[in-house]
Amino acid sequence: MDGVTLSVLVSALTGIAEEMGSLLVRSAYSSNIKERRDCSTALFDAGGRMVAQAEHIPVHLGAMPEAVAAVMARDPEPGDVFAINDPYSGGTHLPDVTLVSQLAVDGEVLGYAVTRAHHSDIGGMRPGSMPSDSREIWQEGLVIPPVRLVREGEYVSDVFDLILANSRTPALRRGDFRAQIAANRLGGERLAELVRRRGRDTVLEAFDEVIAYAERRTRDAIEALPDGEHTAESEIEGDGVTDDDIPIRVKVTVAGDELTIDLDGTAGAVAGNVNCPLSVTRSACYFALRVLLPDDVPANAGTYAPLTILAPKGSLVHARSPSAVVAGNVETSQRVADTVLAALAGCADLPAQGQGTMNNLVIGGRGWTYYETIAGGQGASSAGPGPSGVHVGMTNTLNTPIEALELEYPMRVERYELEYGSGGAGRHRGGDGVVRAVRVLEPASLSLLTDRRRHAPAGAKGGEPGAPGRNLVDDEELPPKASRELPEDALVTVVTPGGGGVGEEEPDRSGQPPG
Repeated sequence: MDGVTLSVLVSALTGIAEEMGSLLVRSAYSSNIKERRDCSTALFDAGGRMVAQAEHIPVHLGAMPEAVAAVMARDPEPGDVFAINDPYSGGTHLPDVTLVSQLAVDGEVLGYAVTRAHHSDIGGMRPGSMPSDSREIWQEGLVIPPVRLVREGEYVSDVFDLILANSRTPALRRGDFRAQIAANRLGGERLAELVRRRGRDTVLEAFDEVIAYAERRTRDAIEALPDGEHTAESEIEGDGVTDDDIPIRVKVTVAGDELTIDLDGTAGAVAGNVNCPLSVTRSACYFALRVLLPDDVPANAGTYAPLTILAPKGSLVHARSPSAVVAGNVETSQRVADTVLAALAGCADLPAQGQGTMNNLVIGGRGWTYYETIAGGQGASSAGPGPSGVHVGMTNTLNTPIEALELEYPMRVERYELEYGSGGAGRHRGGDGVVRAVRVLEPASLSLLTDRRRHAPAGAKGGEPGAPGRNLVDDEELPPKASRELPEDALVTVVTPGGGGVGEEEPDRSGQPPG
């Protein structure tokens, strides 16, 4: 395929995924999707290879191929929509529900449209389905293996009703599921239009060509790195059962145009919920690889073909059922990505560490659940300072605007600002973290899943670390993972970490006094 046609079709396929995401956001009911955009969309070919993805949530997208494979094993038909959230069948954690639709054009199956969205309550022991104190997967919500939600264009009402009956907010869930179904349907319509414009053979050729192109570009980027082995270590600050550090160890090997990430030496699976299913570990490693690549390299199955991931079975990063995993998706994924990037810094010019946590804040009461990941500081780089108040690493969401939050929930935001000076000093400063303080106006349940409360994000090349974060209820400081029952008028404050600085700070030669 000539370069011009390939470029046009890369944009066309990516545009389908992007438009699916736009429709999902515009159509959703819950603020978690319509405001925070905690969702992802992608297009797969008939063989289950990811062809195009929208630039949404990194931790969602790397795990999607396994979910598609699990649905393909159930012999879907055109017009079917399957739902799946089982972390051990290609899911990430239970609130992330994936809908997979088989796409046929003129009777021929050409691919799959896939949406994944974080549903702010899918059952479980605490409102919001993200308890800090779960010990097994069933405490975290309803486990959905691959099941038909829509058959030949009609809702399977028994399955739909069963899922809704297990949520504390069924009306919102119904609306969000319908938004996902509509987005999948749009993906099918746009693919059919592309086939009519360009022809079936050209579109199928484009599937192969865009994947091969991404693989070539990725191999070129890896081959430009010096061969060698590089190691790094990090930790998770407790698992919700104990507050002890849990080690993560990484060895990265660059050999020609291939990259191997070996997590041997990482801790075994733990009693709490910071365990990672292999799909989430893959997502974290894929993200670290993406950081190495030029911005114009499309992300699809070819991008990850040169990467081999070794994760010991039964370990923290390759957990087996029924281990609890809800925080593994949001916190351990961040730490795995950070540790892989720290190892890659031995052979590539990479930024200092960012906040390295999603700062998951979950508050819920009777008939309502609020979930948010809170921004922090990004690490500086050799090119300049790190941005402040941004989502870093495996998350890519927005905030919930104060006006939307206070309209939807019995809560009041009393403080929301940058934590000035929390970024690490250096020739280029790290970005500053955020302070978000929320007062509950009726009794509620709180869950916090956070990290980087003891171990600060590291600087690079002589730069200083960023400041660690803090969690407080009124004047009580809480550990990184905590659950509490809140009385009316309790104030929950989350202070997020700053990013690390880069380079030693240049001396002041102005002759002026400080300040």
